[in-house]
Amino acid sequence: MRASDLLTLAFRNLLRRKTRTVLTVLGVVIGTASIMVMMSLGLGMSRQMRKMFSDYGSLTTITVYSFSSKGEAEELTDDVIKKFGQIPHVTGTSPQLSVSVEAKSGAAVGYVSLVGVSQDYLKEIPLKSGRLPKPDDPNLTILYGNRIGETFYIPSKSEGGGYSPSWDMGGGETGSEPLVNPEKDPIFYTFPPPYVPPSSAPVAEGTTQEKPKKKYLFDVAGIVDGGASGYSTYSYEAYCDIDALKAFLRRIYRKSLVPNPKTNKKGKPLGYYVYEQASVFVDDMNHVNEVQKRITDMGFQADSQMQWLEQSQQSMNMVQAVLGGIGAVSLLVAAIGIVNTMMMSIYERTREIGVMKVLGCDMKDIRNLFLFESGSIGFLGGVVGILISMVLSALINFLVSGGGGSGMFYVSDPSEGISYIPLWLYLFSILFAIGIGTAAGYLPSRRAMELSPLAALRNE
Repeated sequence: MRASDLLTLAFRNLLRRKTRTVLTVLGVVIGTASIMVMMSLGLGMSRQMRKMFSDYGSLTTITVYSFSSKGEAEELTDDVIKKFGQIPHVTGTSPQLSVSVEAKSGAAVGYVSLVGVSQDYLKEIPLKSGRLPKPDDPNLTILYGNRIGETFYIPSKSEGGGYSPSWDMGGGETGSEPLVNPEKDPIFYTFPPPYVPPSSAPVAEGTTQEKPKKKYLFDVAGIVDGGASGYSTYSYEAYCDIDALKAFLRRIYRKSLVPNPKTNKKGKPLGYYVYEQASVFVDDMNHVNEVQKRITDMGFQADSQMQWLEQSQQSMNMVQAVLGGIGAVSLLVAAIGIVNTMMMSIYERTREIGVMKVLGCDMKDIRNLFLFESGSIGFLGGVVGILISMVLSALINFLVSGGGGSGMFYVSDPSEGISYIPLWLYLFSILFAIGIGTAAGYLPSRRAMELSPLAALRNE
């Protein structure tokens, strides 16, 4: 018999007992939908976790610190950072020169970390508006974090250390607008006084070594994009080009280079830059661990978002396996229902099987007929189960995103949802349902093949 004949005959036999067929298919529907929804939750949470880590920083960036894994101090200099750039798969490097400055805007005061980085680093920062700072800008230009305005407060309203409308007294966010908007409000900066080497000469009473503090106003280059969550690793910093910052600081601090320079045993500035940390950029996330190991072998401590992502991913894989296993139990119960349905079908069609054998029907055709029937049950249940899981997935995402409200759960990016069904999961589900149905029909099909035609006709 041709496959088309077997398929037609299989569907005709299933329609003879519509109620029993529908109930059996319903079991497969529940099992398929359970597997898809459970796995979609696991995949969605994994995707949200990856999104969260990427918001905190690039997955291809390694941060290197100026101390070793043994706890000993290591000098992170320009020469050392150049060696990082020679490691295979490294596309760029950036030292980070950070200066803490006092900032004022009207009555509001704040302390801002002014971070000088290379163009390689700046290119990694997502922009909400504006452009990136350039080394040849006529004035020092600043790229502000999207939440830097929240660091300002009004000292005169000093109950508990000051007043900021963005935060309540318990440390939680209020949702109010911050006191300062860098795009609209001018911000004046005051830098720390220059470093004074230790001297045996006493300072005369009534005199001071500090000059009156000068205020500086810088141009605004742009604002960082905080992503869907509104927060990233760049949100509370102020970034500028490192060469432009060095040139500006040399005008203030001259030979000491920075406010608090590294010094030799005599207390004199070293005369070169020693950084607290640096960033190394890798061409592909699959090479991050390899490059990170090379850096730690050089004696420096390094970490990356990929390192934490992989650890979290292992936990998520376990969660995903558990969720998928819960759905698989439902499909296993459905498989038992298919076996029961097919065995009942054999008992009811004993005469039909006997007649087919007497007429010389091939044993393989009898076996394939029952396999086609059980596989068709799996196919129908799989298709309907997929449709139901799509509806459930959309409903879950609607509830999580808020459905116009505040949402039931926190997710890194509500627009992507917590339930995610990729194309491969659709294909896997339908093939798995067909496979389960076919496997469940194997024993009944063997029973039909072994049935004696004479005994079948005599029993009838």
